[in-house]
Amino acid sequence: MDIILASRSPRRKALLEQIGLTFRVHVSDVDETTPPGLAPAAMVEELSRRKAAAVAAQEGPEPLIIAADTVVAIGDVILGKPHSPEDAFAMLSALSGREHHVYTGVTVMRGGKAVTFHESTAVRFRPLSEGDIRGYIATGEPMDKAGAYGIQSRGALLVEGIAGDYGNVVGLPLFRLGRVLAEDFGLPPFKPERSGL
Repeated sequence: MDIILASRSPRRKALLEQIGLTFRVHVSDVDETTPPGLAPAAMVEELSRRKAAAVAAQEGPEPLIIAADTVVAIGDVILGKPHSPEDAFAMLSALSGREHHVYTGVTVMRGGKAVTFHESTAVRFRPLSEGDIRGYIATGEPMDKAGAYGIQSRGALLVEGIAGDYGNVVGLPLFRLGRVLAEDFGLPPFKPERSGL
């Protein structure tokens, strides 16, 4: 089956490779503005639908398309990717010593069928000093990540604990995605590598 990841995220690419999928990448170029006041869960679902539809319009009905969007939120306040080191400092200061949620919306589409869902994971940061925050920003890591941190790399040192799907915090909720691929699109998660098993 021809599978397309509609994302330029190297983290999503690595997650799909982790579960053994063979796929190609076709980056969707869509307007990501949403109506003001949209809840984080609704926002990520809407953006994942747009991304999947944009790629489907170019690729046709045959490929299976996986599209996703991730945001970090404190309550209903959404933290996107920081625009500057000062922006990253403000975000990390707001997250310090608090629990926040990471929302990822996913749309899987093939032919006339589309399944959209979201996953939410609670993440708690340890209290951060100004030196912690400035030191982390100096690594350059926060600048291309929602909420200004990456749990899969040095940002793990900021995280006291999580409740929920770790992959979701990285950018793709693998458990839910695997169920949708198997149950809705007939793509079993475990294919024997060789006969006789």
